[in-house]
Amino acid sequence: MSAYLIANVKVNDDAWLPEYAQKVHDIVHKHGGKYLSRSGNLIPVEGELPDVNVIALLEFPSVDSAQAFVNDPDYAPFAKARQDGTDSHFYIIDDTDLAQTIPYLPKG
Repeated sequence: MSAYLIANVKVNDDAWLPEYAQKVHDIVHKHGGKYLSRSGNLIPVEGELPDVNVIALLEFPSVDSAQAFVNDPDYAPFAKARQDGTDSHFYIIDDTDLAQTIPYLPKG
């Protein structure tokens, strides 16, 4: 079952960005993950945009692998640098359908 990590990030100090952008991808990959997007191109469709300037969407093979990435000791210094330079909100969701009406998604 796939899992997705959604990161809503408002950058306040971008000193952490170059090293994070260069090295965290390898830690994500170590846990079977990949970036689907890391973009600041936020296009309002309905409602107010969140107060962020980057949203990242990462795919992992499971919730456990996404949590393993977040808790990886190799990621800890990068997480700390990001937390110090941003207001961030990270979420993990699985690939289930809560309404249970989409036949190709597992029931949630």
